[in-house]
Amino acid sequence: MAATTTPSTLRVDNPYTLEVACEVPLAGPAEVDAVLDASRAAARDFRRVAVGERVALCERACEAMLADKEAIARDITRTMGKPLSQARGELDGMLGRARHMMAIAGECLADIELPAKDNFVRRIRREPLGVIFDLPAWNYPLLTAVNALFPAVLAGNAVVVKHSPRTPLTGPAFARAFAKAGAPLGLVQSLDCDHPTSERIVGDPRVDQVLFTGSVFGGHRIQRAASERFLHVGLELGGNDPAYVAADVDVAKVAEQIVDGAMYNAGQSCCAVERVYVHESVYDAFVAACEPLVRAYVLGDPEDAATSMGPIAQPWHVAELEAFVADATTRGAGLIAGGVGVQVAGKGRFFQPALLRDVPHDADLFRRESFGPILPIAKVASDDEALARMNDSALGLTASVWTTDLARAERLASELSFGTVYMNRCDSLDPALPWSGTRDSGRGATLSALGFDGLTRPKALHFRLAL
Repeated sequence: MAATTTPSTLRVDNPYTLEVACEVPLAGPAEVDAVLDASRAAARDFRRVAVGERVALCERACEAMLADKEAIARDITRTMGKPLSQARGELDGMLGRARHMMAIAGECLADIELPAKDNFVRRIRREPLGVIFDLPAWNYPLLTAVNALFPAVLAGNAVVVKHSPRTPLTGPAFARAFAKAGAPLGLVQSLDCDHPTSERIVGDPRVDQVLFTGSVFGGHRIQRAASERFLHVGLELGGNDPAYVAADVDVAKVAEQIVDGAMYNAGQSCCAVERVYVHESVYDAFVAACEPLVRAYVLGDPEDAATSMGPIAQPWHVAELEAFVADATTRGAGLIAGGVGVQVAGKGRFFQPALLRDVPHDADLFRRESFGPILPIAKVASDDEALARMNDSALGLTASVWTTDLARAERLASELSFGTVYMNRCDSLDPALPWSGTRDSGRGATLSALGFDGLTRPKALHFRLAL
């Protein structure tokens, strides 16, 4: 069973028990109209609320979500399979991102005063757009939502959250939190609907901005739905994120970090490490260091504290992961560990974490996003070869350089065409920095001071004081 829909309901399975996790009603045309009308009304009034009051509202919403932490985390675990400890950690991370944006909102949203000029006052003001349609992803249902939701409210907008059909219980958690915080009616609403309805909402003139997190395929559908309007669409899409391990590293320490970056959340992350290029002088040592780490993952009940890797969320994806591994081995890669779908105690849809060496550059693992616990490794002879291999991709979300040489990292970063370049870390996000991608990984940026740019429009105030 999967996330399935009838004309009026959405039924979601538990990836571990394979039983029904939840069943939610889908909105029809009348409910969609009511939600959008309420959002427009809320946006008209909320734009006049001072930034300090918006910050206070968002803090109360954070407190409401914290009070509901255990229920929210368990809903995530039973709908997409994330280990419960990681689901709790995701809520903590979400609060950290929200509170960073709250801390910088006053400065970022203040009028920009231009230098004095005889008889003139000149300012640049950031005005809210109006209604934001936020479509987060299921893999990190809190984190992918918060990137847009809290900054949008801080900027003075109303938000409609349409969450992934895999995690339909998370959108209502945000709406409840803002309602408990005393938000105006219609300011933050949750809506469950099918894909055609979502596309109609994208094209609705009551919507002023769309922010979508998901696959490249989904991004194209959203972009097409918006094509008849002069509407900005923010897209946070997939990744096939590379790592380069230079010759000067502590192999054991780097292996630990990269394996975690590939396997955390069962590899179901747009910024997971999906391809690793290792300098030939440390190649064999690095592969050897990775093997016990990959084999150490404990698959099982995601509510059991001993479980370090949960099931695969989507029912069709295990077969896709097996196909990625089969393609690589057919092309000459060596499979060291894992790489097959399994059950644990007769339950769940799991995938044994896979480690592959000598993966050729034309393998699907190095060309497309696998979105699973697979670590493919290839040998390179130089920094320049690594750079060429890393950039040879249709996707450009993140890349990581592992070295003790800051100058090397700076040099490579200047040539790497990715939204984020890391040195000695991966699969991570700092809310003080913009989150963005190049090429098919999307457009626009969320978080940081720049994250407010896509949620506001600049208004020029050009006042002559006397005629």
